[in-house]
Amino acid sequence: MKQLALALALSGALALGVATTPAIASMETEEAKSTASSAAAIAREDMYEAFGDKQLKPGQYLWRDVESHGDSRVIVSLSDQLAYLYRGNELVAVSTISSGREEHPTPTGIFNVHYKTPMHRSVKYENAPMPFAQFFDEYGTAFHAGQLPGHPASHGCVRLPAKFAAKLYTVTDVGTTVLIGA
Repeated sequence: MKQLALALALSGALALGVATTPAIASMETEEAKSTASSAAAIAREDMYEAFGDKQLKPGQYLWRDVESHGDSRVIVSLSDQLAYLYRGNELVAVSTISSGREEHPTPTGIFNVHYKTPMHRSVKYENAPMPFAQFFDEYGTAFHAGQLPGHPASHGCVRLPAKFAAKLYTVTDVGTTVLIGA
């Protein structure tokens, strides 16, 4: 039932005009933000169904090798500091994150990965390394491996555990949908 709700939420996102092809797309409207937040709440429930009542510590993730079909998508819950990977309607993985601090918030809404690189160095922030970077907005915000202190600490990017970032990099493509909810 929860997966049906997620499918309906995402179909609503698609009705909003989110690109599903490898194109630069981002929607930061109130509707898109609401859809992303709803998807994050559903993902949290799916986590309990898929992995039980596990509490992840900073830097931990869970990944299950399940037979799943369909496109990959990433859902981020800023309030929980968690990222969820789906393939089709199946929750495959969940990971702790570190998102943007209050003065450099992570954008919320619906996005698409529009550029990937196995190693990037930040031009803005003193050549900081961004391994397994997947950029999802035009301002240089990305998923990438980085430090996870257990709270928002980045300049807007979504930091991931290094091993999770490497695995995520292999199962997403340019065009992968990214939903980031508060």
